[in-house]
Amino acid sequence: MVDAFLRSYTQLLVEHPEDISIEISEMDENFDEITIFANSEDIGKLIGKQGRMINSIKTVISGCKAKGGKNYRVNVKPAE
Repeated sequence: MVDAFLRSYTQLLVEHPEDISIEISEMDENFDEITIFANSEDIGKLIGKQGRMINSIKTVISGCKAKGGKNYRVNVKPAE
């Protein structure tokens, strides 16, 4: 659920939506790390001015905690 939402939402924000990929790593039973891979030109768009865009993404993802009970860390990295 989280990866499908992130993929569709981040593809709307970037110039190269075909380069978006999401990787979710389970760190322990209550904590997952989400890595958003994007074209290096689009990383700034995903982070936003003063980190506002990535913080809004994190806020929406934290709403998933209420439903699933997991904590999430969100990272943005360039696609290889």
